[in-house]
Amino acid sequence: MIGHREFILKNKSLVSIDQLDRASLEVILSLAKSFKQQPNHRVLNNKIIATAFFEPSTRTRLSFETAVLRLSGQIIGFTDSRSTSSAKGESLEDTIRMLAGYADCIVVRHPEENSALRASKVSKVPIINAGDGSGEHPTQTLLDLFSILETQGRIDHLVIALTGDLKHGRTVHSLAKALRHYKIKLILMAHPGLEMPESIIQTCRSAGLDIEIRSQWDLSGGIDILYMTRYQKERWSGSLLDIAPFILTRTDFEKFNTKKTLKVMHPLPRVGEIDLSVDDAPQAYYFQQAENGLFVRQALLSLMLSDFKI
Repeated sequence: MIGHREFILKNKSLVSIDQLDRASLEVILSLAKSFKQQPNHRVLNNKIIATAFFEPSTRTRLSFETAVLRLSGQIIGFTDSRSTSSAKGESLEDTIRMLAGYADCIVVRHPEENSALRASKVSKVPIINAGDGSGEHPTQTLLDLFSILETQGRIDHLVIALTGDLKHGRTVHSLAKALRHYKIKLILMAHPGLEMPESIIQTCRSAGLDIEIRSQWDLSGGIDILYMTRYQKERWSGSLLDIAPFILTRTDFEKFNTKKTLKVMHPLPRVGEIDLSVDDAPQAYYFQQAENGLFVRQALLSLMLSDFKI
């Protein structure tokens, strides 16, 4: 396993999950496990992290801010671009250049695809992509992988199903690309018109992933992880607005004779695709999954910005 000093993103930006190979992923996941056992450390003492959220966020923003505070760093930033000079027409690039003069790292969420890449090209400090439109969400993928590993004891040799809005869902885009580093079967389940982009499917197949595509709600096939997503109607257009989402109910576990060890994950927020009756089922893991965002973001910040070792 690579050491912390050799971490591929040391003092560099994280724009895409493609930047992390399996060895780097395993370093992050291992360190996240240590932070979950003991989250309070003085890793980012005298470091200032800026959070630039041009788009709404609950879990991502708050877990990043908590991660910084747990590591003894400080936070500046904004949660509503309407309160910044963006409302006056300032470009993303100019905003980033300005923030880079105030902080040691910038966490950016923006509604435009490739916005994190644009930010990284003008910033003198590392950029962390916290979601760029329908593009990617690499730190969500880190907590997803951590949660899969935590619940199953491994990632290799699992059957993982991604379902919902696979076309516009940035979380599944990043997760699918990260899973190509593992020996799994990937089931992609979506309505026609909301399928995973073909470029991502080909990337995964080229890496040797066994991929099955389903256009109907079907939980058969020994699924280990059911990863659900909301239908991102703010990114839709035309007749797709009439598509009814796949909805998970508690009776589905018996109907499809799912594995006892199945875990249901969701990046949240949900908007009706998981019935409330599922919340207290042993298969539900989405709230624990969200909590894990704190620990992987602590691990990432530590590896990127310090020489800290546990």
